[in-house]
Amino acid sequence: MNAARANANQALYLAKILLGAWRRDSDAAEVADATLRQAYLPAVRTHLVQAYGWFLLEVRGEDFPAGTAPPAGVAELPEISAGRAVAGELREFQQLEQDGWLAALLAASTSAASGPRAPGNLASPAPELPDHAQASAWADSLEDLFGRMRDSLDEF
Repeated sequence: MNAARANANQALYLAKILLGAWRRDSDAAEVADATLRQAYLPAVRTHLVQAYGWFLLEVRGEDFPAGTAPPAGVAELPEISAGRAVAGELREFQQLEQDGWLAALLAASTSAASGPRAPGNLASPAPELPDHAQASAWADSLEDLFGRMRDSLDEF
């Protein structure tokens, strides 16, 4: 397993750990859902975007220098060497980044607009933030995409 694949798997795993904690906290109903969104969504989204970036590098068969953040999309990948074709998988990713669930993940705001706070609540309302179900759907979609693409890549 190359480093990019290992990093993609780790980032997805970390996102799923956070999603599990988010679900448990939501089920406990001790903290308002809007506050849980503010607490968990930024970290979940960061891990999912990093997983995607590492996966892009895996598809390209490249590693990034240690300590460097992975790309956040196809446009941030290193230039393709002259004479090499763009992989069909990368074209599919470009389409998903422009329109689809991946576009929503990459464009999702993880910070709530400042608004009036309810008495006794330190968090601002965050009705426009994606919820646990949306974040879980992103993680599931990434996992499905990774599996499908890896099966295709492993054949070659």
